[in-house]
Amino acid sequence: MADVVPLGRSFYEGRATTVAPRLLNKVLHVGPRAGRIVEVEAYEGAEDPGSHGFRGPTPRTQVMFGPPGHLYVYFTYGMHWCANVVCAPVGTCAAVLIRGLEPLTGIDAMRRARPRVRHPRDLTNGPAKLCQALGVDGDRNGTDLTRPDTDILVADDGLAPPVTPVQGRRVGLSRGQDLLWRWYVPDSPYVSRP
Repeated sequence: MADVVPLGRSFYEGRATTVAPRLLNKVLHVGPRAGRIVEVEAYEGAEDPGSHGFRGPTPRTQVMFGPPGHLYVYFTYGMHWCANVVCAPVGTCAAVLIRGLEPLTGIDAMRRARPRVRHPRDLTNGPAKLCQALGVDGDRNGTDLTRPDTDILVADDGLAPPVTPVQGRRVGLSRGQDLLWRWYVPDSPYVSRP
């Protein structure tokens, strides 16, 4: 990954609702595996009852409070890992959940990580699926995505975010579900729920 340049910290310094749609079509690299980000959700901490950081920092959520450009990885339903990109200045809780990827490289390794998958679109069309396919787990929590010497980063390969991404409600929440803080690439077959 020596020739892949990570996005700089300044890319992540805005609100999650600003950074989220800008992440669309960027490429998430984890070692030799990579996928184009096609679906995201924003979480805004103290003003967002759907956010893990709504009630303030805890040992679990400390990473969400900065610095920006780090990875917040959490365990859910007792069986799945999910990955978020931390945004906003230090002390402010904000993160973007990566919900869907279009596989680009390392597809054979992704298939080995998810051997029961029949259709290519199902390798990475969900936050837990993509973490399993890429080998992202709790050991990655807190990783600085802006370092060029890391094996996990987000890069820009020249494909701009869609001019008009689809925007809607976030998926699977009991609180904060009315906020239209989910964006995805129109017509992508790798979106978790069109």
